[in-house]
Amino acid sequence: MASITDEQFDRLLSEFQRESIHLETRDAYGTAVELPYMAKWATGEPDDLEWLQGWCATLREHVRAGRSVRRARIVSEPLSDYQRWSYSIAHPMVQAGEDIRWVPRRLVSSIALPGNDFYLFDDRLVVFLIYEGSGLAADKVTSTDPADIRLCRSAFEAAWKLSTPHRDYHPL
Repeated sequence: MASITDEQFDRLLSEFQRESIHLETRDAYGTAVELPYMAKWATGEPDDLEWLQGWCATLREHVRAGRSVRRARIVSEPLSDYQRWSYSIAHPMVQAGEDIRWVPRRLVSSIALPGNDFYLFDDRLVVFLIYEGSGLAADKVTSTDPADIRLCRSAFEAAWKLSTPHRDYHPL
């Protein structure tokens, strides 16, 4: 496995050929981009979500090109503050074409899950997202090992089967 830079990862998010799947397993994250907006949300300040528009434009381009973008979020219920905020900002991404689904953690006990969140691009490359205990990103490492690809595909599809589309999910 090899670490990649943020710039390399950003290219992967926009240059895959047919499908990107993303499995999230943590109840809280602390990304540098998101933290200021989550802090505003926590105090009840309005957010026009302008900061999401670049990602939404990328999603619309994927849809136009016939590429699929799916994300499954495994969450504890009731939702953590982070996940409640994440739920509150997901609609523009869903409207732009990302299929975001929610999976209560209690449903995935018998699914073999990788130890880290991941993206799987075109069933050829896995990017494992490594986080610190605080939720801050620590590293992104890639793998083309067929066993890693099979595990990630299997875990994602098993979670997806149990998931609820964003529009139908009602957080506890």
